[in-house]
Amino acid sequence: MDALLVPLAATLGASLDQIKLIFCLLVAYPLGSVFIRIPASQPSPKHLFNLLVSAFFFIPVLNLPWGFTQLLASVLGTYFIAANVKGPMMPWIVFTFVMGHLTINHIIRALYELSYETFEITGPQMVLTMKLTTFAWNVWDGRRPAEDLDKWQIQKRVVKYPSLLEFLGFSFYFPGFLVGPYIDYASYSSLIDGSLFKSANPEPKNAPRRAIPSGRKRVAYRKMVIGLLFLGAFVVLGPKYHFGIALTPWFLSQGLLKRRVTPIAVFQFCGFIERCKYYAIWTLTEGASILTGHGFTGYSPSGESLWEGAANVRIQTIEFPPNFKVLLDSWNINTNVWLRECIYKRVTPKGKKPGFRSSMLTFLTSAFWHGIAPGYYLTFVFGGFITAAARLCRSGFRPLVLPSPGAPTTTVKRIYDLAGSLASVLLLNYVAAPFMLLTLTDSLEAWHRLQWYGFWMVGTALVFFYSGGSKYLQNLQKNHAKPAVVAETIKLPPTPEPLVVPPLEGAVENLAVKS
Repeated sequence: MDALLVPLAATLGASLDQIKLIFCLLVAYPLGSVFIRIPASQPSPKHLFNLLVSAFFFIPVLNLPWGFTQLLASVLGTYFIAANVKGPMMPWIVFTFVMGHLTINHIIRALYELSYETFEITGPQMVLTMKLTTFAWNVWDGRRPAEDLDKWQIQKRVVKYPSLLEFLGFSFYFPGFLVGPYIDYASYSSLIDGSLFKSANPEPKNAPRRAIPSGRKRVAYRKMVIGLLFLGAFVVLGPKYHFGIALTPWFLSQGLLKRRVTPIAVFQFCGFIERCKYYAIWTLTEGASILTGHGFTGYSPSGESLWEGAANVRIQTIEFPPNFKVLLDSWNINTNVWLRECIYKRVTPKGKKPGFRSSMLTFLTSAFWHGIAPGYYLTFVFGGFITAAARLCRSGFRPLVLPSPGAPTTTVKRIYDLAGSLASVLLLNYVAAPFMLLTLTDSLEAWHRLQWYGFWMVGTALVFFYSGGSKYLQNLQKNHAKPAVVAETIKLPPTPEPLVVPPLEGAVENLAVKS
């Protein structure tokens, strides 16, 4: 394959590994159309097809035979552990096994100082880690009484243990194998036997009766075009506009006033360009997944088929977010689900609400899952404080600007929404810089050259609320709302579920109480 791809990489001026990755993502489209044509009555060829395609990507294309062997070892180890360990510690043994393996490879990557342009095992292994640990919990839920489970656990539980071929096909499901998103076993099983297309909301009467809903190709190839557009934007603009621009002499060459306005404005555009590469690869894999049939979620009232279940990112919501929590919920969606269902809920003792301990353990899991670079920890820790400040702002200010039921939206409410969106994007780009810069020195220097604006925004909010601002706003709410409404508007939201940036607001609130 190198004979074909090396000249292409030289022509485009891109790294060979990047070209190979994009090649795999695009080849997955015609292969997805082949996969779905294998009859549901013949599941074994479908499982084998997944295994062979993933092996093709890893061995002849990416030249990573040892990496494929390592991933296969994680899969076989998980299969053996989940089948033979019957006690409640089984999911945690699987977690330790696959996460430990991933962490070792993260350390190796750091020791060799491999750049983002180098594609190696850790990316696919991160996806596989989510898939295998989720499977272990699903198996354990299948051994527990249904009355002890919540809705998600009941839907995803594995009651009948799969054969080795079924498990290999699931583990190496090719559209999301390289960069995600991952698929849980229940969803994979329903895709293989075709029950996915029958379990969604009923088909409208005016829709044609088909085994596979129509509209799949239209949606999938639209995703491919969108992904390629974002990829083109990143390839053309990425070399000039990136978070590293904060470390260039240009930032220091600006005057005091300009340094606070112009570079910070350019930095926001850099954040969008940095996100373009994630938009590109996740949208491309979403389209390939849809071609295999994954992601079907039913029909619209007009009878049009909907394919929203394979999405890993909601681009419009991220770029124009109503608030910071919704923004984070729209990013790396499947990882959010994994952290919530397999870590956050599982470390909380039965009968108790998740709190500080659950948040911290989730934070540590997310940090180790991403890697060992200091920049990750700066992003996650500060992200938790941003989430805490955002919750306090929403519960304190929003009830004061909401119009009465049935009344039109007021100018004050529009200003509030605009300010919330602007603040969310500013904080997203600020907190994401260390995630891309990685090193402690570069991250702190970038924040310094940005005038620490993120800390000023969040710190000011936290000081205000914990120095009496919360009580002051609650009193204002009582004076501006009817008693029946007040009971709802001043009630603090429940402990939030974890995101890719895990919630540390519990820690903030505990510290405030102790102080």
